[in-house]
Amino acid sequence: MQCRHCAAPLSVQFADLGSAPPSNAYLTADGLQKPEAWLPLRVLTCTQCWLVQTEDYAGADQIFTDDYAYFSSYSKTWLDHAENYVTSMVERFQLDAGSRVVELAANDGYLLQFVAARGIPCLGVEPTASTANAARAKGLEIIQEFFGVNLAKGMKSQGQDATLIAANNVLAHVPDINDFLSGVAILLQRNGVATFEFPHLLNLLNYNQFDTIYHEHYSYLSLNAAYQIFKRNGLSVFDVEELPTHGGSLRVYATRSEHPRPPIDAVANLLKREEASGLRTEQAYAGFQWRINRAKDDLLRFLLEAKASNKQVAAYGAAAKGNTLLNYAGVRPDLIPYVVDKNPSKQRKFLPGSRIPIVTEERIRHERPEYVLILPWNIRPEVEHDLEYIRNWNGQFVTAIPEMRIG
Repeated sequence: MQCRHCAAPLSVQFADLGSAPPSNAYLTADGLQKPEAWLPLRVLTCTQCWLVQTEDYAGADQIFTDDYAYFSSYSKTWLDHAENYVTSMVERFQLDAGSRVVELAANDGYLLQFVAARGIPCLGVEPTASTANAARAKGLEIIQEFFGVNLAKGMKSQGQDATLIAANNVLAHVPDINDFLSGVAILLQRNGVATFEFPHLLNLLNYNQFDTIYHEHYSYLSLNAAYQIFKRNGLSVFDVEELPTHGGSLRVYATRSEHPRPPIDAVANLLKREEASGLRTEQAYAGFQWRINRAKDDLLRFLLEAKASNKQVAAYGAAAKGNTLLNYAGVRPDLIPYVVDKNPSKQRKFLPGSRIPIVTEERIRHERPEYVLILPWNIRPEVEHDLEYIRNWNGQFVTAIPEMRIG
């Protein structure tokens, strides 16, 4: 395999999680009678541009299908983050009725609804029908296509170029990262700004966040790798912020290269910190597999001991990261009989691979499990608040990443 950015041959393995179905390929009851497609889940590191990336086994159209089940609006934490983002961008870049905000991967309109509420013209690009329709139901204009150079040219020719482009948690999801970023450079207005949010590779390494590895994530990005890739696709980085979202993310600000803004110190400082952490050396990636296996073993030990003690473990959050963890550990309904999720489009379905049924929260209230395993560990405080009542029967919350935590 060659690097999807610089085409250098890839030989350094970062992680091998065996094989798994796509993490958002939830099953219906009828689907249980059919075979699932399990694809190798292996991640390699490019030693030229230092882009960490999955091996290619499935195209975006096979993963981001019309019934794609990830809806952003079911997390209050994420909605608050989106609203705060809009407030910050409006104030910093003085956005008004004469501006245009374009969001790439607009999902169900979770962010653009706050832009529209301020009277700022906005437009979303979202390829999946399920989420695009949910956004349209909020009165938002959505282009239902995958974004790249061709779409950017078409939008620009129709006067849809952007003052601000928001690309939150999408850069890791695009198989052709060069085409995507070149499209951003085309779509930006002369003095426009694009922001990109993505989980920070340094946190993935430091906190053993291996469950964020799944087929929908083609790339795992450091600022160093992003800086180089942006530059080669016509974008100039001028600012970066470190965010707590998704276990530690970056928000990178960029302009068109021919109209750069002076970079602030945060960019150089983070690049130096990444280099000091060894992210441009093979050694930084060498011991990660051992840490993955230790976390898997610790989870299995906990589940087996709970079963032997006749204590029930329920799961909360039918999240993609949870599917990676459960499938790599080989967990099935005998160890976790059900998972609760707020999203109605997931309820009455089954997790891919493990085939654990997805149910409503009433199941927890009725069965009173001794433990609730929170699969989306990044929103543990929100879940603990919402399910505080399990303390009434001495129930305990559990997370497995970065290590087992019970209490």
